[in-house]
Amino acid sequence: MDNSKKVALVTGAAQGIGFKIAERLFNDGFNVAIVDFNEEGAKKAAEALSKEGQEAVAFRADVSDRENVFDVTRKVVEHFGELNVVVNNAGLGPTTPIHTVTPEQFNQVIGVNVGGVFWGIQAALEQFEKLGHGGKIINATSQAGVEGNAGLSLYSSTKFAVRGLTQVAARDLADKGITVNAFAPGIVETPMMEGIAKKLAEENNQPEEWGWKQFTDQITLKRLSKPEDVANVVGFLASSDSDYITGQTIIVDGGMRFH
Repeated sequence: MDNSKKVALVTGAAQGIGFKIAERLFNDGFNVAIVDFNEEGAKKAAEALSKEGQEAVAFRADVSDRENVFDVTRKVVEHFGELNVVVNNAGLGPTTPIHTVTPEQFNQVIGVNVGGVFWGIQAALEQFEKLGHGGKIINATSQAGVEGNAGLSLYSSTKFAVRGLTQVAARDLADKGITVNAFAPGIVETPMMEGIAKKLAEENNQPEEWGWKQFTDQITLKRLSKPEDVANVVGFLASSDSDYITGQTIIVDGGMRFH
């Protein structure tokens, strides 16, 4: 597949899963816009990707801010002259037993995890229509958005919402030639997951290994996921091989949940 003239925008791409998604799409031939709240991290991520005839460019954005998302998406199109794939990956994953959630935390996590996807879909739609073609929108949900996870009331709630939004958007945008799908990672070796495991262990007065074990014992394939495992699925969803797939959530969790 020749993706040399195609452009992919990935949010939350400075590190972890987001960076590996950007790297995978870049290796598949896309020019890539690396969008992240951490501008320095985004620049370093972009600098790590290089190939003659291709570009990886860093952009800063707060995905919870609608105008910011629209503005950065316009800037990406102004820079590259094209946009074909939008990966709404940015997210927050705090440990939040129900009694601990504050209004401030609620607004922050909902704003990034749901708002970031919603505004990303709207901004992608605006640009696809201006460019006169369809495209692919790929959203980050989670295994915790397929089955509720104890202690993750906010995170699980937002990821369930993303699955629903993905289905509605797929129906609403199909006539415009836009497919909308989601990927649902399980337990991935990332800084965010490390924070969740550590906090769970601390709250239960247990060592960090215990925190990881609460999740890994559920994995049929008996190993933690690497970010590359998730990026491989996003690579498929961004390619023409997935043209007849829309409204779906692909679970990438090593067999934690069967649906």
